[in-house]
Amino acid sequence: MPPSWHKCELLFVGDQRPLRIAARAKMPALNRRLGFAVHDSPSLIHATCPQPEVAMTMRRLVQNIGTGSLTLGEVPQPAVADGHLLIANRASLISAGTEKMARELAQKSLLAKAKARPDHVRRVLEKVRQEGLWSTVRQVREKLDDPMPMGYCSAGTVIACGEDVQAFKPGDRVASNGPHAELALVPKNLCARIPDDVDFDQAAFAVLGAIAMQGVRLSKVTLGETVLVIGLGLVGQIAVALLKAAGATVIGTDLDPSKCELATRMGATEARVGISAADVASLTGGLGADAVLITASTKSNAPIELAAEAVRQKGRVVLVGVVGLALDRRPFYFKEAEFVVSCSYGPGRYDPNYEAGGNDYPAAYVRWTEQRNLQAVLDLMASRRLEVAPLISHRFGIEHAPQAYELIERGHEPYLGILLEYPAASPQPAAPTIQLRAAPTSGSIGVSCLGAGNFARMVLLPTLCAIPQVRPAVICSAGGGSAVHIGKKLGFATATTDERCAIEDQQTAAVIVATQHCHHARQVVTSIQAGKHVFVEKPLCLTMDELATIEDELQAAGDKAPLVMVGFNRRFSPAATALHRFFAQTFEPLTVSIRFNAGAIPADHWTQDTTIGGGRIIGEACHAIDLATYLTRSPVVRVFAESIGGPTAPKITDDQCFITLRHANGSVSNVAYLAGGDKAFPKERVEILGGNRVGIIDDFRVAEGWRDGKKRKLWSGTQDKGHAAELAAFVQAIQDGGQAPIAWNELRSTTLASILAVHSLRQGMPFDNNLYRDAPKTGVAAVKMAS
Repeated sequence: MPPSWHKCELLFVGDQRPLRIAARAKMPALNRRLGFAVHDSPSLIHATCPQPEVAMTMRRLVQNIGTGSLTLGEVPQPAVADGHLLIANRASLISAGTEKMARELAQKSLLAKAKARPDHVRRVLEKVRQEGLWSTVRQVREKLDDPMPMGYCSAGTVIACGEDVQAFKPGDRVASNGPHAELALVPKNLCARIPDDVDFDQAAFAVLGAIAMQGVRLSKVTLGETVLVIGLGLVGQIAVALLKAAGATVIGTDLDPSKCELATRMGATEARVGISAADVASLTGGLGADAVLITASTKSNAPIELAAEAVRQKGRVVLVGVVGLALDRRPFYFKEAEFVVSCSYGPGRYDPNYEAGGNDYPAAYVRWTEQRNLQAVLDLMASRRLEVAPLISHRFGIEHAPQAYELIERGHEPYLGILLEYPAASPQPAAPTIQLRAAPTSGSIGVSCLGAGNFARMVLLPTLCAIPQVRPAVICSAGGGSAVHIGKKLGFATATTDERCAIEDQQTAAVIVATQHCHHARQVVTSIQAGKHVFVEKPLCLTMDELATIEDELQAAGDKAPLVMVGFNRRFSPAATALHRFFAQTFEPLTVSIRFNAGAIPADHWTQDTTIGGGRIIGEACHAIDLATYLTRSPVVRVFAESIGGPTAPKITDDQCFITLRHANGSVSNVAYLAGGDKAFPKERVEILGGNRVGIIDDFRVAEGWRDGKKRKLWSGTQDKGHAAELAAFVQAIQDGGQAPIAWNELRSTTLASILAVHSLRQGMPFDNNLYRDAPKTGVAAVKMAS
């Protein structure tokens, strides 16, 4: 076996030839000679797509953000992602404080929601300025209609592990931050193994226990010190027990006498309603509390005021809950007391490299991560130093989950720890595919979609499904929930978490690829091999190797090659087509300037990750490169790029750059992709000069031209970036059996230019596209040699 094949699996059916070969190596020519279909994927691929009628679906609890409705819906089994565990839940805990707040917000009117989240209102107003009122209204409505999974404290049994998971195996019992669902897909660093002496009901408290433990750690309490705990809900009660186990003297207070009484059973020396700073001083010999943990949930400033009065000089106040924060500086100043806000379960929380990426922090440098806090809580349960059984007040089967929330919202009876219970995992796996409708809709062209993220559900799919010739077939998403939601709204026949079910569907003529960028090349190749036309959202791919593999597949298909189109929508906009016509009689080379006021996005956003998103040049500046190709009527042949730098530059500098392009016909373009501006300023501007003419586009609202000393308005209207026209052109090309709306050599040139622009930034030199025209893979070696 060639050493480059890290993993290979041959799947046979009877005496037939292998149906699939799954390998990390890209060897299309060899595999075609062997008669194999190639699926380049880190995960092994099975031979056939499971049918929905032979397996059960799973249930998941979701809330509609717009209406506040709570539903227990059926969704497909999630796809097992790299670095994740697929867990069959046996118990999950309702975090009454957090989830009640989420329910109350969802049930508010639109105006009340706006008052509660002024940060969202500001973002909406920015969007109105950039994209117009009706486009923004449509997107806001779609966002409000998005189902939100409920819950984050669960325990169950591992049924499958993704690639790069070695610490866990199928059959292991684990606690995780999975939602209220029969099956949960959870990153490995958000899971911890349940000791043998701990049952699922107890383990479901582990996440809340980790929240309490992180607050205790930040208090820096030592043996014999006194800690005041304000707020004795679930987190407060667990904090009391953890502090007692750590050798501290605990004082507690809450507005509910029964919770105060329970706190004394959990380990508090004193717990009562209305404890004052004077009471704390009396209980500590006049010193005051060494530390104060605020685990309450209220808009009132009373907890923080009590903490400031009760903490001793040079003591520490740790906020774990959510309270009013109108801080009075004076008590903290005169006492030199510290105030710290605890972040959830501990170090690693909200760090995508730790959570989604699975990259742990070395224990020698970060002793207590969120995962290690989870495990510590479970170990304390096993040693009986943390007993959570007294905190359980109610149990409901998952089918009765709405009744559990009704109990919380009505408040007719006392409650504390409310558990949702799930049946034991069935030996029959849940289905990755479910049927959404029985009868086919009208439309002659079956279209399936991979991906149901924000852009797909708000822009791409509603536009596509409005085309009369389109018949929605299969929609696929990794978790399944978004596929079911948008699939029902837009009339798709099937929802799935298995991309093969979409690609191999016999009623599908075209596949829409709208997944994360790192999956595009593989999914395009697989679709070509299946004989499906492909519309892939930009970018086409991330590397020259991937581009060469796609080209190999198209060449191997010959005259039977399906259409491949990339979502370079700007060239289809009415403003761009108007300018294209305006310069139609100009035969001199043009100079084109395209400016993107791109706006900053966080450095840890997935699009900035070179392995997942490819960076913003490959991922978005490619739009401008394609538009320049369209306006000059000539592909790019040479690329040079430079970005900002220096000691004061931000962590990411690629998205503040200038890219100079030379075209085959002698035209020159400049792409200014700039993330350092103000979002209120118009996002895009295009200027073209040549043949004694000038043309401009302002944010795809206006196109104007100058010729013979006169100004002409070429087009104006509401912002239109060409999404509808590009999809209509793609569908029409399929129906007519003609050429793709964008020629392959232009798709290839634009993709290559965006990749080479990044190489130019790294190596400080221009690159000639023509070097890679006939031998893209040889071009890879040339780039490496240049470095």
